Amino acid sequence: HRAQTLTSVCLFFFFLRVKQTELFDRWKSLQICKWEMNVTAANLFKSTLSRCCNAPAFLFTTQKNTPLGTKLKYEVDTSGIFHINQEIFRMFPKDMPYYRSQFKKCAVVGNGGILKNSRCGREINSADFVFRCNLPPISEKYTVDVGVKTDVVTVNPSIITERFHKLEKWRKPFYDVLQVYENASVLLPAFYNTRNTDVSIRVKYVLDDFESQQAVYYFHPQYLINVSRYWLGQGVRAKRISTGLILVTAALELCEEVHLFGFWAFPMNPSGIFITHHYYDNVKPRPGFHAMPSEIFNFLHMHSKGILRVHTGTCSCC
Repeated sequence: HRAQTLTSVCLFFFFLRVKQTELFDRWKSLQICKWEMNVTAANLFKSTLSRCCNAPAFLFTTQKNTPLGTKLKYEVDTSGIFHINQEIFRMFPKDMPYYRSQFKKCAVVGNGGILKNSRCGREINSADFVFRCNLPPISEKYTVDVGVKTDVVTVNPSIITERFHKLEKWRKPFYDVLQVYENASVLLPAFYNTRNTDVSIRVKYVLDDFESQQAVYYFHPQYLINVSRYWLGQGVRAKRISTGLILVTAALELCEEVHLFGFWAFPMNPSGIFITHHYYDNVKPRPGFHAMPSEIFNFLHMHSKGILRVHTGTCSCC
């Protein structure tokens, strides 16, 4: 009874829409409680996502959900259509490689500076499935904080354009970077807009040329549209939701229990100590593109309801 009362008090003091300083105080108050998954709330949330988004069927573009000859509509360039020919069709998996609640415990690893000195590497590595965003460094310098295990890593096509010259010249540097993630699948938004398509498809050609065992998958554009619409209804108003939020949304359908690491949208940690924007640098994002504070508010709200767990402190194991 005392534990239930404490949990109720914690939830009472946590509200979704608060100022930053209030948020920090209420988040610290919530940490008094040991987090426990609320299976009923988590399953209810899964069913909501199943109706709007259905990651087990539509997260990736597959031969099943995008047959040969499909006129695939882009996510953003709505007037643009990509005709699925035989060559592209063969690149798609026959069906989604992951199914609902296939994994017991998943870790979605963001790149926030909140991960620096967290010593969460071992806990991340212990997850059954690990998602990472946009080719983050996981060299020995960072492993104690961020771990090394990676099952899916996303690649923003802008990274390929800016760092690897669209793969039009030397391709081995890009291939070498991907080898850090060993057998992790590579996931790209090839059908976000028309500019993304060629460079995303080139990734598949590169890995095939080097006889890599890494799979290449492409987000289904309708899945991304549906996820954006869902979160817009939850108050996330942005030109584009973050890759992290997309992966968290997918994980909530594909995993029994979801843990978030490296997700924090403020220049200070909950104790008021200044932190870098990323765990590996302090390069700020383009202003006004994502609505990161709004995304974090939603994550913390779901944490308070036992739907997922947000890690912002130091992990107990090292």
